[in-house]
Amino acid sequence: MISSAEKLEEYEKGLAGRIPSSLRTEILVSMGTCGIAAGTTPILEELKKEVSEQKLDDSVKIVQVGCMGLCHSEPTIEVVDKESGQRIIFGNVIASQAKSIVAKSVRTAGVQAVARTWYCPEDEEMNPDAIQARIVLRNCGRIDPEEIDEYIMRSGYQAAAKVLASMKPLDVIKIITESGLKGRGGGGFPTGRKWKFAADQKSDEKYVVCNADEGDPGAFMDRAVLEGDPHSVLEAMIIAGFAVGSHEGVIYIRAEYPLAVKRLHLAIAQAKEKGLLGKNLFGSGFDFNIELKYGAGAFVCGEETALIHSVEGKRGEPSFKPPFPAVSGLWKKPTVVNNVETYANVCAIIRNGAAWFKKIGTENSPGTKVFSLTGKINKVGLIEVPIGTSLRDIIFKLGDGIKGGRKFKAVQTGGPSGGCITEASLDTPIDYNTLIALGSMMGSGGMIVMDEDDCMVNVAKFFLDFTLDESCGRCTPCRIGNKRLHEMLKEITDGNGTHETLTKLRKLSDNIKDTALCGLGQTSPNPVLSTIKNFEGEYLAHIDHRKCPAKVCAKLLSYLINDNCVGCTLCAKNCPVTCISGEKRQKHLIDQKKCIKCGVCYEACKFHAIDKD
Repeated sequence: MISSAEKLEEYEKGLAGRIPSSLRTEILVSMGTCGIAAGTTPILEELKKEVSEQKLDDSVKIVQVGCMGLCHSEPTIEVVDKESGQRIIFGNVIASQAKSIVAKSVRTAGVQAVARTWYCPEDEEMNPDAIQARIVLRNCGRIDPEEIDEYIMRSGYQAAAKVLASMKPLDVIKIITESGLKGRGGGGFPTGRKWKFAADQKSDEKYVVCNADEGDPGAFMDRAVLEGDPHSVLEAMIIAGFAVGSHEGVIYIRAEYPLAVKRLHLAIAQAKEKGLLGKNLFGSGFDFNIELKYGAGAFVCGEETALIHSVEGKRGEPSFKPPFPAVSGLWKKPTVVNNVETYANVCAIIRNGAAWFKKIGTENSPGTKVFSLTGKINKVGLIEVPIGTSLRDIIFKLGDGIKGGRKFKAVQTGGPSGGCITEASLDTPIDYNTLIALGSMMGSGGMIVMDEDDCMVNVAKFFLDFTLDESCGRCTPCRIGNKRLHEMLKEITDGNGTHETLTKLRKLSDNIKDTALCGLGQTSPNPVLSTIKNFEGEYLAHIDHRKCPAKVCAKLLSYLINDNCVGCTLCAKNCPVTCISGEKRQKHLIDQKKCIKCGVCYEACKFHAIDKD
């Protein structure tokens, strides 16, 4: 049991002393959800087998770690030379390469090296060539998330020990306030101010809640943190509990994250066993416990009041505010709700100070932001950059540009509640205010890149379709208004829209933003408004010419057979409505009246003999 800050320091030194002097190499194996899905498990087993067969157990250590963020190159392995400190990352590894990796002959074994694009400000000098700075992801891909001792050896629980042994609650709130940390869940509300509101309330009970209900399409930031570094969130919740006067923590996590749930359960059990959760933490007299509550995948439960209702066993619907949760939240008691990424910043701030944190990012938005970079991009992955980094650097340096050499068209930030940003704004430094000025938002960190083959009207319809499915239906603007927006977008993509439709789209979008009950409804028209603003020409092409410039909207397409046709009959054999006729070795013809615009013939043709018009 770790009963005091001094005991923690002794324990950490003892762990360091247990590292065998014969250890020469660590092989880190990416075992987050994406790595496992890509087939890392058999590679892990093969590596262990090779170490055993080559009798290298004393000199080579195999470590399962969380996501390294290099989703584009999974399965991913990092080889660490303990003597020189050299670290080499290898991507797209296969099981047959395990022997070469263990033998350190990887450079001649066809294993692909992957460039490291980050540094960790807490551990390393600033690297001017590295675009990423990792605070939240500092331990992800570096430690075994299922071993608490590995977290402790990386300064784990030192921040909590410092707080409980030598600080007062208001001291903690002051540091968090001075750091300028804003909520990373989307709203960007100052974290210190939220904690101060809760601390000021007189109540016999208070609660600290972690919002791990990550629901944006293409977003996986919180999942990666919980899978790769769960103790960073537990420790931060202890600190938040002490600061506001709470002894109970709740992590609300969607049940669709089974690996994160498993590792959280394990982390809580291990922390209790060490005396780092439970009664009299560090001999301070402060008690704190954490329990898990599961969500069923409702996007609206990412809104704090809907989340609270769900934890209470009620329907996940938002409430009118005020009162805010910091005044009256879970069970009508003062409640602090922060998301995973917000908590994951707290311990680093306590360890290093507010001034250290403020050196990173921008004056108004200090620190870093984690993004899941997805879409039509060469290097999909998880990134963490200083706030103020340009979208151009993110997309074309970290993301390595657009797939297939296609032309960049737009990037959607902020998930379904965000907006589409064009090439003209790629050099804008991204922070909370600049994104709002561009008609988008930071959101929780989803970033979806689109190319010239994407129809922006259809993109707006796609995100609105998601919002309709996820709306709780409580307020009329969201329940009915978004339904009408979707109907008008469908009219346009079906070729039935008019200029009056476009005018109604704008007007209704503005009304919904002004009158919807919660953030989901208030931001749901953003994709519509931003695409109209930045791509009005595409809307007009659909309305005036009944054409989809990107050739995506099925009802505005025609499939025509050109002179490349050799009469192979493959298109006719695959057509589900038999609308293609012609003799063998003769040019075929599509009956436009029968054609259902499914595109099966286009996909089946091997001779580029079918055009989309």
